[in-house]
Amino acid sequence: MAEASLHRLTQELEQRVAERTADLSKALHELQQTQIQLVQSEKLSSLGQLVAGIAHEINNPVNFIAGNLIHIDEYTQNLLEFIRRFEENYPDPSPPLKHYLEEIDLEFLKQDLEKIVSSMKLGADRIRQIVLSLRNFSRLDEAEFKAVDIHEGIDSTLLILHNRLKSKPDHPEIQVVKEYGNLPAIECYAGQLNQVFMNLLSNAIDALEESATFKELNAESSQNAACPPAHPTITIRTEVAEPDFITITIADNGPGIPEEVRKRLFDPFFTTKPIGKGTGLGLSISHQVVTEKHRGSLWCVSEPGRGAEFWIKLPIHQVPVQATAA
Repeated sequence: MAEASLHRLTQELEQRVAERTADLSKALHELQQTQIQLVQSEKLSSLGQLVAGIAHEINNPVNFIAGNLIHIDEYTQNLLEFIRRFEENYPDPSPPLKHYLEEIDLEFLKQDLEKIVSSMKLGADRIRQIVLSLRNFSRLDEAEFKAVDIHEGIDSTLLILHNRLKSKPDHPEIQVVKEYGNLPAIECYAGQLNQVFMNLLSNAIDALEESATFKELNAESSQNAACPPAHPTITIRTEVAEPDFITITIADNGPGIPEEVRKRLFDPFFTTKPIGKGTGLGLSISHQVVTEKHRGSLWCVSEPGRGAEFWIKLPIHQVPVQATAA
């Protein structure tokens, strides 16, 4: 009788322990998710406000310069026309004037002045394009689902990352190959998806920069010009995969990802980067944005030595769900 009671008591204790463990595991998971959402919200809000603020501050002086360049171009043409007519009416200037014209090289000035004004107009237009890209990336005014051009978001992100793609003294330029399909406008939280693109592209750049092949590319190319190693490349593909879905693939030809690491890529706070360089939240937040906020899918295909491919699958049309992050 005592043995039966002890057995029953043991079972009850084991059940309580199991239930308590399950409750604690659930509470821990919810705490992690809440922490991720808070970090995500803070990161998106801070980055969006920073980018939007920079775009606003740049936009005002650029508009001032671009507006005045219209008048400068007109005045330049008028002055050049005046010089042309002056030369027609006074083909034989006085010796002092002739000496001065030779000294300033009038013919060169006439040609170069037009080139300078044209270059200034191109520069102003380029800055305005950058400002537009920064605004497209931040998307602070779009807190609800909106149909957008996904390619604009990707291009805006690439523009922001342009400095990391350029060649440096210790490594060559990272080439970006864009294989864009004919996509319809996608209903999404544009600012959050742009952050996903930023995370995936930044990770691809990190992988290429840290690979031995990348670092030794220049040395190997000079020693084996007949058969140079593959150039560091990021390839971005988009297509309509099914009638109601699109896919976005961001692939690199870096060192690849071991299976044991690939399985944990989207775990909160998991990172293989050195302390201070990675938080372990970028891919976790990206996975949450794609799967929970957009009801899509995000996965990785990779093998050591064969690079890595991150796949995003998104529905073209969405039923809005309440967003917990800005």
